[in-house]
Amino acid sequence: MSLDDAAEELASTLGVDKTEVKADLEKLVSYSVPMDEAKQSLRRKYGDAGSSSGQSGSPPKTEIDDITPESGNVSVTARVLTVGKRSIRYEGEDQIIFEGELADESGRISYTAWNDFSLSPGDTITAGNAGVREWDGEPELNLGGSTTVTMQEEPLSVPYEIGGERDLIDLEPGDRGRTVDVRVLEVERRMINGRDGETEILSGEIGDETTRLPFTDWDPHPEISEGASVRLADVYVDEFRGVPSVNVTEFTAVESIGDVEVNESATEMTVRAAVESGGVYDVLLTGSVIEVRDGSGLIQRCPECGRVVQNDQCRTHGQVDPEDDMRVKAILDDGTETVTVILGSDLTARVYGGSLDDALEHARDAMDRGVVAERIAGALEGREFSVRGALSVDEYGANLNATAFDERADDPKALATAFLSEVDA
Repeated sequence: MSLDDAAEELASTLGVDKTEVKADLEKLVSYSVPMDEAKQSLRRKYGDAGSSSGQSGSPPKTEIDDITPESGNVSVTARVLTVGKRSIRYEGEDQIIFEGELADESGRISYTAWNDFSLSPGDTITAGNAGVREWDGEPELNLGGSTTVTMQEEPLSVPYEIGGERDLIDLEPGDRGRTVDVRVLEVERRMINGRDGETEILSGEIGDETTRLPFTDWDPHPEISEGASVRLADVYVDEFRGVPSVNVTEFTAVESIGDVEVNESATEMTVRAAVESGGVYDVLLTGSVIEVRDGSGLIQRCPECGRVVQNDQCRTHGQVDPEDDMRVKAILDDGTETVTVILGSDLTARVYGGSLDDALEHARDAMDRGVVAERIAGALEGREFSVRGALSVDEYGANLNATAFDERADDPKALATAFLSEVDA
């Protein structure tokens, strides 16, 4: 909808002069307020002005815990917990936004500021006429062109940590303006098709004494190299395969620091707890393999994208000359829940007891590629294993991409005795 059409619609609905509405709408849009938010703001402005109460359009003061996605525009007095800065593409143009969390005594809420209000962690502000929208099912404040931000001299006491410093284990998708001290464990430089065409990025894995997480550096920093310990100030966190992923941007301050200790152990969990968490990047599960699924053993992949192909057909690239590979898809059960464990070519070769060439020769001799999966099933089914890797959960179920896969060496009789003792207790 064009700005002129939007102004005409608002003028007709609200019963006010179109010229006046259009001028207000143009002003809000010029401040990069999203069109829907701008229209909502004007509905409230002119609706309140024309009401029988005769009051002004300024919304009443609201406690954060009382804000819902349906609240419309509100005014809040709150403490700034975090401030992040990044660039987004909005209506075809780059737009710098500021985002983070605000809090009062009743609760906290995320915000996006479309203008630079010079916010800093620890500031106490009153944000007047702030818009409210829904983001991931929760309310979020929008501070735009129609919002007034006033600094308060008296700091508001809030029961929340001020500032963005966090351990990796405490990061959650949606976090903004976070600062982490990490060691770069793995890093790869690669080219992707970005919003401005082909773009070079860094990606890999970082760790601290609490856990490990994937990261992407969208503006490659020379300080980020394998083995380096760095402070990353002002990162944002999104979700990658069900787990938090750290994003470094052009606005992130990257500083070399002293060695950061990294926890070499994965988080040990039951399968049910891991699945219910929605995803864990580095987890250790223990259970019995109850089935080796179809699609295990010898497989073929598209040479372009690496996807598994059937009858030389890739879903993305059509007819291809596929490449041979090996994998295992096994169901692991620990008594609380099940998960599909996926072993890559190296771990699969170890389970099979031979290389990919050995497996291909085995299949040729038997004139049946299925014999490879049969040998793998015989080596796995009914046995107990400890599996380390990244767990993701989606609409298709829970999958653990294994980085380590080891058979439990415990005496079965001792395990059974310990289990029965727990049951009796």
